[in-house]
Amino acid sequence: MIWIIVGVVVFILLVMIIINNSLVSRKNQVDNAFASIDVYLKKRSDLIPQLVDTVKGYMKHEKEVLTEITRLRTAAQSNEFGSNDRVVIENDITAGLGKIAIAVENYPDLKAGENYLMLQRSINEVEEQLSASRRAFNASVTDYNNGVESIPSNIIAGMKGYKLKNVFTIPSESRPAMEERPDTTF
Repeated sequence: MIWIIVGVVVFILLVMIIINNSLVSRKNQVDNAFASIDVYLKKRSDLIPQLVDTVKGYMKHEKEVLTEITRLRTAAQSNEFGSNDRVVIENDITAGLGKIAIAVENYPDLKAGENYLMLQRSINEVEEQLSASRRAFNASVTDYNNGVESIPSNIIAGMKGYKLKNVFTIPSESRPAMEERPDTTF
């Protein structure tokens, strides 16, 4: 009888160790995916001041959008946010860039300008790289979140303080604009 109890306890411990290791692996995959995406976020962040400078002379009515993107960029560059908060900020930056892309349609001179066209190409290239990285990140986050919410791993996740993580999204107001203009990816 004692061997059965010992066997059950050993089995439960092994299951807990396996679940713990699985959760740690998933968490590390999310961290690794975020580190990869962070490189492209930095590239995009470096292009934002150029974009703001290029369009601000034309876009006097959209000054709030430009100010908000500048504020968000500064927040994203600070090291005071964890990856979860950073995802929210970067989602807001993506939404702001989409608003700028929509507003630029009202300024044909700006749209045709050499500086703007070069900048738009650079941003589109970075956005394509970001898109691929976002897919990998979102897949890792979904796998991690499934582990945090599934029974019985949610018990161990709760004991370790693991929380759900945010995925990168395309803002809903940007989707129709992107569908109408497939060449504009920001």
